[in-house]
Amino acid sequence: MATTTSGAAEPDSVEALKRVKATENEWDARLAAARQDAEASIARLRAEAAAAVKEAQAAADRDRVARVTQARTETETEAAAILADGKKAADRALVGEGRRPSDKKTQILAAVLGTFGSD
Repeated sequence: MATTTSGAAEPDSVEALKRVKATENEWDARLAAARQDAEASIARLRAEAAAAVKEAQAAADRDRVARVTQARTETETEAAAILADGKKAADRALVGEGRRPSDKKTQILAAVLGTFGSD
């Protein structure tokens, strides 16, 4: 009758367990490296996104300032033109050359009435 020793393992099964443990350790190392790479990529992408947002905000601010400046210039030019037109109209009104017929009332009455007004 053969006797077996309790707790003793065969040499082949020990080697198999060592290979399994080595493979497990190798995959743990690979997973850890992949996790670190992923975390580094995420951190880099977040930094790039933050920089892109800041640049977009700065560009929007520059565009806004440029448009406000342009609008101010256009408004000042238009206001100057309106003032010049108003001054010309006021000058013409002083000499009886206004735009409205009532501004030329004296000339119209003189032309219509002609000699009737001299009697």
